[in-house]
Amino acid sequence: MNKHTKIAILIAPILSVLGFAVTDMYKEHQASEKRVFVMEVQDQCDIHAGKCILKSNEFLLSFSNDNGETVINSTYPLDTATLFIVDNENQVSPHPLGMLASPYYWKAKTELEKLLSSSGAHQKLRIIANIKGGSYIGEFTSTTQ
Repeated sequence: MNKHTKIAILIAPILSVLGFAVTDMYKEHQASEKRVFVMEVQDQCDIHAGKCILKSNEFLLSFSNDNGETVINSTYPLDTATLFIVDNENQVSPHPLGMLASPYYWKAKTELEKLLSSSGAHQKLRIIANIKGGSYIGEFTSTTQ
């Protein structure tokens, strides 16, 4: 074995470890960059009946309303979430959601129970859910069946 081969054998493991560390740092930096994902309604949306799911790839948000509290359940732990109720003049009233027992469940007191109580009632809503630098946004209408 000549000296160049010996040096290559000694340096190769060091270079592979350094390459792994640099790749890990690059992926970590990419994950922390701000990104926006649009969510779409899966099937029909009826929050009054607890049948409202928004979807973006594998991320799901499920909405329900109980005793004047709107509850969302997510497939991934959220950092923050805000629900916006949009009136007929396109004015919004924000409702920051507070975490329940875990970051998968969030709730806020809203007037959705009154707004969606009658059959055929519909309400335009917006949601912003944040997860590690990514914002999931959606605009949808809940219609009571």
